[in-house]
Amino acid sequence: MRCTVCKNDEVKDSITTYFVSLKECYVIIENVPCKKCSQCGEEFFSVHVMERIDEIIDSIRNIAGKIFVLEYKSVA
Repeated sequence: MRCTVCKNDEVKDSITTYFVSLKECYVIIENVPCKKCSQCGEEFFSVHVMERIDEIIDSIRNIAGKIFVLEYKSVA
């Protein structure tokens, strides 16, 4: 895979913290699998991971308070 930002050829498997600000709360999902550019640090998510993140966020909208922190592996 090639980085779409800096065009570097070295993109490695990694994990990251995914943060989203919703109208009703903040959601932080830790240890999300991604590909990360070794040069610029840009992160890329697979379609499967993004679909799962969307499902997680949709399910949280009805139960979350102000801040909701999740471990990706425990809900994926």
